[in-house]
This record gives sequence, C-alpha cells and structure tokens, in this order.
Amino acid sequence: MAGSEFGRRIGRAVRERIERRKSSVLREALWHDPFMAASTRAVAERIPLVDLVVHVTDARIPLSSQCHLLRNYPTSSNQIIALNKADLASRSALQVWMDSFREMNCISCGVNAHNKDSIKQFLSLIQRQVGKLKIATDHANKYTATVMLIGIPNVGKSALANALHQVGRISAAEKGKLKHATVSPEPGETKDIRSYKIASHPNIYVLDTPAVLSPEVPDVDVLSKLLLTGAIGECLAERKETAQYFLAIHNSSDQYKKWAKLSNKDNDRVFLNSTTECSSTSGFQMKQKNQIPTDHTQDDVVQDIRRTLYETVSSFDGNIRCEAEMEALIARQFTALQEVFHVSTECEEDAHVMVAGKLLNLFRTGRLGHYIFDNLPRNTH
Repeated sequence: MAGSEFGRRIGRAVRERIERRKSSVLREALWHDPFMAASTRAVAERIPLVDLVVHVTDARIPLSSQCHLLRNYPTSSNQIIALNKADLASRSALQVWMDSFREMNCISCGVNAHNKDSIKQFLSLIQRQVGKLKIATDHANKYTATVMLIGIPNVGKSALANALHQVGRISAAEKGKLKHATVSPEPGETKDIRSYKIASHPNIYVLDTPAVLSPEVPDVDVLSKLLLTGAIGECLAERKETAQYFLAIHNSSDQYKKWAKLSNKDNDRVFLNSTTECSSTSGFQMKQKNQIPTDHTQDDVVQDIRRTLYETVSSFDGNIRCEAEMEALIARQFTALQEVFHVSTECEEDAHVMVAGKLLNLFRTGRLGHYIFDNLPRNTH
C-alpha cells in the first residue's frame, strides 16, 4: 500500500539522519542523550520498589509506543496498560486491542486525560488493583500505595498525573495547594520524578516520570509512527514529509467517505454581502479582510478542510495503491489546502510547510478522524 511506502520512506530518512552523525556523542544528542540515559536508569531502579506500574501508551499506536523497559516486565495484577489519547483513536479498533490485551492476561484501559469521567473510571481501576494488593499485605490498616507512570515521550503521562491528582483530591475532599506537573506538546518536557496524591483510604500516590526511549533506534515503521503522532521531535524530519505520510494514510482509508455530505452543502461564505451598502471602498475591504478566518481550528474552517479532502480523494481517478499516483494526489491536496487555509506566500515550498503544520495540528487533535496505525501482532488470537 502506498501509505506504508510513505511511512517507510520517512522512517528511513529519520534513521539515516540519526545514523549520519558519525560521532557517537552527536548521535546520542539527537536520539538518546545523557539525560535520557540517566532518566532511564532512575526509572528502571524504581520499578521493583513501587506497588503498581501504569504503562502509558498512545492509543493510536498501542504497540509502537510501548516502553522498552516494560516489554519483558511480567504481566500481572501490578501493571496496567493505559491507552491514553483514546479520544483520538478509532473506538472499534481500540476495543479489539483491549480484547487482545485481555487474552494475553494484561489489564488495559482506554483513557482520555482531558475528560473527567474518563479519569474517574481510570482512577477506580487503579483503586481496585491497589485494593487487591492491600488485602495481600500484613499492614492493611496503614497501607499506602505508590503508582508509577512510565512511558515514551509525549504519551501524556504528566497530563494523566495532573488529572488523577485533581480528581482524586476532590473525591477525597483533600485540602491544601493543588500541585501541577508541567505539560507540553513538545516531547521530553518532564525532567524529574514527582509524587502526587490521588486517593485516600488507602493513600495512593502517583509518580510522574521523565520519558524514556530505548537507546537502540527502532525500525523505520515504528520511527514513522512515532514521528506522525508527535512522540519524537520534528527536528528529525521535515514537517511536509510527515504531513504527506498522514495524507497517504488518510487517502488509503475510508475516513474521507464519512465527510461525503459536506460536499453537497452550500459552502459559500458570506464574506461579502452584496445587498449591504458600504460608505467607502477601503472600509468595505477592511471588513472583508477581518471576516476571513485566520484560526484554522475554527469549526467552519475544519469543515472546509474535511470537504476538500473528501472531494480531492473521491474525484481522483488514479490508483492510490501506486506510490507515484498517490504522490500526485497529495500534491493536488496541498495546493487545494493552501487556499482553504488562506496561506499565501511567494515561495510555494514555504506555503506547503505552513499547510503541513496546520494539517498536522488538526490531525493530532482529532479533528481529521480517528485512527490506529498499529496492526495486532500475528501471534495474538
């Protein structure tokens, strides 16, 4: 499939950029720097000391976003796989993944760190698992549990820690100053291990930890997915390449068909009202300019983006399984999206970079469909 070819192409490009660093110091700085190495050791040392491990992954890439420290960790009642950003993933496909984890005797849960009801359900799961551990101890009356969040960059560990802390304090009627973990769209923001109380009776504390990556650079397929979902920084690849990869996946899926009804609507905007008299031409032009949407996240702009994607794919008479023809379709889409995003610049390449940035933002915030990019392992039943 052309989408897979685009993924492998961008994965190879990222891997080559890393491997091209002849000096091991430079290579480490780009992928696995000394701070990452120190964080990995610190997290690994604490795993045997905590009561419960929450393996935070990105629901869109349940396999590719797994932390290497936990791949050989025994699956038991003291580990939960948290499929965070579940609101961005295909609901039906996510359920298949959770069923698969259940068959492997793994406890998993889809969660949205920005939804209070989702956090309440997730906290209840943690409390149930801690309750089982409490019963097994000799000091049940004074039991205090420590839960550690572990994961690769930008899977939402700090957002989960904040949400659990806030919801847990309200439920337990805790008083005192509310603490906040630093949250950023940029990967690798958390720099140390911090503790937050999330429940009472028994007391439960959650540890937010720095992100960890394997010192070994993963294969090209995994690299491309990490880049697409924002788990690794865009310094490793051109933004336009990443956007092209997303469009290749989108064009190969059935997602665009859900937007067919948008093409039948009257999408003319009332930027100009021909029945309105304006006292001056300059005033009229200023009013028109102010009415052009500059925020690409506005609902009406998003609808136009969806309509454009539907119309460009549905009207394409080529073979999208052919890489060259997929490239032609994507080039046509960039040109069409440039107009919808109101991106105007003298240099076409600069315009396409701006379009790519806006498009990736809409995808990563769930406005352009819900996807799961990983396939189930073949040995699962």
